[in-house]
Amino acid sequence: MSEGPEAAGKPKGGFLTWALWGAALVGVAAVVYIIAQASSNQPPPSAESPAAVAPGGASKFTAKFVKPDAPTPPPDHTIYDASGKAMKLADLKGKVVVMNIWATWCAPCKIEMPTLAKLQAAYEGKPVEVVAVSIDTVGDADKATLFIAQNAPLKFYHDREMKMPFVLKPVAPGAPTTVIYGKDGFEVGRVAGEADWSGDDVKKVIDEALAKG
Repeated sequence: MSEGPEAAGKPKGGFLTWALWGAALVGVAAVVYIIAQASSNQPPPSAESPAAVAPGGASKFTAKFVKPDAPTPPPDHTIYDASGKAMKLADLKGKVVVMNIWATWCAPCKIEMPTLAKLQAAYEGKPVEVVAVSIDTVGDADKATLFIAQNAPLKFYHDREMKMPFVLKPVAPGAPTTVIYGKDGFEVGRVAGEADWSGDDVKKVIDEALAKG
């Protein structure tokens, strides 16, 4: 006995139901993702805020700052200054270098940049160089240059090949990532994620690196 029109329509209804459920689940997942991203991109709390202190009373910078087991020199990778001149981080040997990987599409990078500018200003006239390396595309270089200009006295540096996160050892987990190199050219320590670079805990690390020959 053949099936009637109603029976033939059931599979279509079942498929439509599953499609609607699938769309709903995708929508929920998208909302959760957006909320998570929004939460991670909130401005960092001020130093006076209880949220700025990690468990045990340590500052967020101190809690995030990691010293290497085996200090390594900076990558042998070409970047470019604001004039378009090619250079490498090793060219700055003899200075304490604070190398920051950032991009205009990275909200936490932009949030912390003014504190990196304050750090550079605090060491005016001393051998300390904050090197904010943009990993923006060549097409977005002008936008990145303008952003750095708004955060004087920082200078613009560009990784045109966008490889700096991957040539680091170990590789950077994401942006921002900041690596401090001593005057000898070897890594002192690094921070993955945003931080307040204008605090006394940061200056203590910089001062110790300056004191070493």
